[in-house]
Amino acid sequence: MALRSWKRLLLLGRQSTFAKAWRSRRGGPALRWKRCCHWGISKSLDPEVRAFLEENTEVTSSGNLTPEIRLRLLTPRCRFWKEKPDLWPYGDPFWAIYWPGGQALSRYILDNPRVVKGRSVLDLGSGCGATAIAAVMSGASQVLANDIDPIAGMAMILNCELNHLNPFPITIKNIINSEAGNWDLIVLGDMFYDEQLADGLHHWLRKCIRIQQTEVLIGDPGRHQFLSHSIHSQLHKVIEYSLPEYTRQENNGLTSSIVWSYQPSNSLESC
Repeated sequence: MALRSWKRLLLLGRQSTFAKAWRSRRGGPALRWKRCCHWGISKSLDPEVRAFLEENTEVTSSGNLTPEIRLRLLTPRCRFWKEKPDLWPYGDPFWAIYWPGGQALSRYILDNPRVVKGRSVLDLGSGCGATAIAAVMSGASQVLANDIDPIAGMAMILNCELNHLNPFPITIKNIINSEAGNWDLIVLGDMFYDEQLADGLHHWLRKCIRIQQTEVLIGDPGRHQFLSHSIHSQLHKVIEYSLPEYTRQENNGLTSSIVWSYQPSNSLESC
């Protein structure tokens, strides 16, 4: 099965495997890879993995909402676009797709730098790191990218290099259900693809808002799992972007992506 077919399966529901990983890594001690859950410098990259990622991804800035940002992604010109996914040695490369929710968040931050300027930002489920990169470009005072896939962390460092940025801190532990961090802003895109994970996100984000008065922005192209979840009634639409044709084709015809502000009416209540 080609990766293109794998991606269709992913959009139709194969995210459940990834969702189980998020759910199973709850709080507690940091999940470590090579005895390190934070990276900030390129020397932390394993040379063999770096070489593999550079050989099997393409540097691109086209076909998405943020041509200002260069990313290493899987494209039709990459070997694994046609190879069997099982031959990819590092697990499903969710990070190698620039998902529509992340595109909308990144575009909004680049167009409205005041949203992050001088503020601390947590990019939850960061993937390729584009939204964290947009926050750095727009003047955020502190950025932490979070993804439970250690290879995503390595890809983010490569993407920082492509955009001539010093790599921001990256954590690969599951921080959902952990203590609420003191962040001015939490951004997350394309994370509501599993009901149980969505419930956990809903509860944790409300806690962050209640305890730390954190602002939360969510990017999503209108997938059923997101629109049908109870959190949707507590969202306020910020902006909607029409997706480029390439992104539409690669996401089963989704035509737009929306940035939402999460403002739970009961944020001051105990949760």
